[in-house]
Amino acid sequence: MWVLVLSVGLALVHLMAGGLRFLSVEPRSRWLSLAGGISVAYVFAHLLPQVAAGQEALAEVGAAGLVVGEGHVWLLALLGLVVFYGLERAALVSRADDADDEASAGVFWIHMASYGLYNALIGYLLTHGEAKTGTKLGLFWVAMALHVCVNDAGLRAHHRATYDRVGRWGLAAAVVAGTAVGLWTAVHPAVVAGLVAFLAGGVVLNTLKEELPEERASRFWPFALGAAGYAALLTVL
Repeated sequence: MWVLVLSVGLALVHLMAGGLRFLSVEPRSRWLSLAGGISVAYVFAHLLPQVAAGQEALAEVGAAGLVVGEGHVWLLALLGLVVFYGLERAALVSRADDADDEASAGVFWIHMASYGLYNALIGYLLTHGEAKTGTKLGLFWVAMALHVCVNDAGLRAHHRATYDRVGRWGLAAAVVAGTAVGLWTAVHPAVVAGLVAFLAGGVVLNTLKEELPEERASRFWPFALGAAGYAALLTVL
């Protein structure tokens, strides 16, 4: 029940983030930079250690005769980073060719399919991730909710009214759908390890792509404060 409540909460974040006007100010809202720092801290302090541990699960699959070698789990993290970098570049190129500075319909649907799977993965990991205790599950939820805000801001910048009208609803539903799948079934630990690795790479890229461009006028100190504070919290708990 609590997992379902948390999943619906993440979906509501997608639906409500656009109404938080202070997140869309220029220069970039310090709150978005803070959220980005927290997201990255969660990856490095919690998800990447899980990725390292997940190599053992993948090694067991390799022992069963499949081609899974040492370090392959990190390649999945790299894949997550590369995939979402490619999606970002596609949107930027499409916007550059459009008089209204809006990505094309084709890029929009590619984004929705990709981020839909991404959100479904987050929803699934609410049920079958490594966050087994209430505290760890809460920390995961906070990090992902803030990360959803970061993603939401980026997707709205690329797709504007189309995202508000269609996209955010689909991505909100994807989170709940992922949780529903997790409640009904469980996959092999090696698959979970691969999914966590892919998610880690995606979170890093999706956060930094919003922070680094000069025109965003991002805030370093809120980002650093979010990263340091959440890393310290994860270390203590």
